[in-house]
Parts: sequence; C-alpha cells; structure tokens
Amino acid sequence: MSILQIVFLVAGLVTLFCAVMVVISTRMMHAAFWLVGALLGVAVLFALLESRFFAVVQVLVYIGAIAILIIFAVMLTRKIMDENQPRMNNLWGLAFIPVGGMLAGLIFILSRWSAFSSNVRTVPLGGEDMQALGNALVAPTGYMIPFEVSSILLLAALIGAIFVAADHTGGGR
Repeated sequence: MSILQIVFLVAGLVTLFCAVMVVISTRMMHAAFWLVGALLGVAVLFALLESRFFAVVQVLVYIGAIAILIIFAVMLTRKIMDENQPRMNNLWGLAFIPVGGMLAGLIFILSRWSAFSSNVRTVPLGGEDMQALGNALVAPTGYMIPFEVSSILLLAALIGAIFVAADHTGGGR
C-alpha cells in the first residue's frame, strides 16, 4: 500500500466515524459540528482524488453555507427545546422498514442501470474540464433539476426554522 492509499483509507474512516456521530449524537449542536467534520472529510477525499474544484466547492458551499445554516437554525430554535425531554422517538425502529425498502429499491434500480458499472473517467493532465462541468450543471438534461430541488429544500428549511423560532404566544416583540 502506498502512502496515498493509507491517507485515503484514514480519511474515509474518519469521514464515516463523523457521519455515524451525526446520527447518534443526542444534542443537535454536537450533531451539526460532527456534520462539519464529515463534510470536511469528503472534501479531503475529493482532494485526494485530484478533483480540486469539487474539494473547494465542498468546503465553500457545504461547510461554509449549509452547515452554518444548520447551526444558525439550531441556535434559533434552541429556546423552544426542552433539555428534559427525550431526543428519540419511541417508534424509531419502525423507520428501518421504509429505509430498508428504499435501499432495496435503490440497489435494484442501480443494478439494472448499464452506466453504473461503466469505467470511471480519469481527470486529464491539464485539469478538469470546467466548461463541460458548467454545461452539465445547468443543462436541463444534466443536474439542473437536483440543484433546483436542493435550493427549494434549503429555502423550506430556513422558513421552517424561522417559523419554529417565532413567538406564537401573542406576546410579540
């Protein structure tokens, strides 16, 4: 094993550990900080794969914007959270049924998709083709729809955080 492979494995294990800690953390603020660690690990993995553009985008967009948005939402809603209430729903085990069904469906769909097992395109020596990447991101047949859906999801999350943090008792500010 080369040094690069060892660093890749360590970065992958740290990323997986942070992702698991996001899920099992009992405090929302701790989960948000673990999320920053997991996203940073993904940026390191992108850098190790020589994808400089995606590494920078991961740091700027996901850590710099989305994680900070989540932390602000947690800070906005902190006053309504009761520390004495349990953080887990009693029916959390039932979530495995739909999650397992979605995982089985995803595996079934990906196993039928011919491009899933195709060879990976290597990055040319001159660097990444930014024009082709830009065209793929904004083309209707490319990734435009997922970007639009994610922006609507983020807007809904921000509006939901503001609504939850608002004073509904009629006392006003």
